[in-house]
Amino acid sequence: MRAITVEPGIANSVQLEERPEPTSDPSSLLIQAVALGVCGTDREIISGAYGFAPPGATRLVLGHESLGRVLKAPGDSGFAVGDLVAGIVRRPDPVPCVACAAGEWDMCHNGRYTESGIKSLDGYAAERFRLDPAYTVKIAPALGRLGVLLEPASVLAKAWDQIERIGRRSRSWRPKSVLVTGAGPVGLIAALMAVQRGFALHVMDHADSGAKPDLVHALGGTYHPLVLPTDLSVDIIVECTGAPQLVLDVISHLDGEGIACLTGLSAAGTMQPFDGGDFNRRLVLQNEVVFGSVNANRRHYEAAMTSLASADPAWLGGLITRQVPLPRWREAFEKRRGDIKVVLLFEDLPA
Repeated sequence: MRAITVEPGIANSVQLEERPEPTSDPSSLLIQAVALGVCGTDREIISGAYGFAPPGATRLVLGHESLGRVLKAPGDSGFAVGDLVAGIVRRPDPVPCVACAAGEWDMCHNGRYTESGIKSLDGYAAERFRLDPAYTVKIAPALGRLGVLLEPASVLAKAWDQIERIGRRSRSWRPKSVLVTGAGPVGLIAALMAVQRGFALHVMDHADSGAKPDLVHALGGTYHPLVLPTDLSVDIIVECTGAPQLVLDVISHLDGEGIACLTGLSAAGTMQPFDGGDFNRRLVLQNEVVFGSVNANRRHYEAAMTSLASADPAWLGGLITRQVPLPRWREAFEKRRGDIKVVLLFEDLPA
């Protein structure tokens, strides 16, 4: 079978290669790949900036945003042949730490977790692979290939879970408005979930035309290209760009008791002007919270599935701006103007 692999730490070592079929394992699911979502993490691994091969191996099978179809399933697994599924990305560390032992492997304390297609565990960019039923999520059949959005949606389901938990610290907090910075797939799914919760929506991104503003307007939101109004004040911010100066700037738009969730990663070593005293005063005097969130566990995948299944399929389809067949796989990892979500197709499946 064919698989897309890379030698972590070696720039541009990515290739499509022949690999043995998955080994027999009667306790696991045998999966036929249908589609694979591509994101910035994949490009970072291809560039040599990140990634770890499985123990004893020199190459890593890429891919963590999966959509597959069950070919074989144990009778007691809860899955059946033909089910559409996605694999959970992170697995708990072997010690385990207190978080992993509690099923919160997305909050791992000691860093010994593994991640499919990223860290010490082969990913899903292979024509066939095996999944442990405990780390497999069933896709609503009506979603079809849109189920490939489940992994990025799970990250936002976790972000919203954390926002809502923090919000319960105050009996008086009645949030009404949300600002999302960044209108990539993560930002747009954050926006979708904000609207599903009944919030007034504002989205900021650098694009001044095209699919991104149209998708925000279709949600009933207000789109801000490049600059936010100075008088804009919101209750919740979901920051999805990781742009250091923007991270600092948007916090000034929080209202009292406001909560800002950071989901984007910034490059280390980036120096920005920063008034630490003003930042401290704002958070203390207005009871504000700024926190970071990454990855997801099973309950977040399940919440994300509920969110996607209740969304307008036409709107979700608008997030997928390019679909690339496997023979042209290199094109899927190119970053092109106007891209939102690029999907690599392993087989045809109706939307």
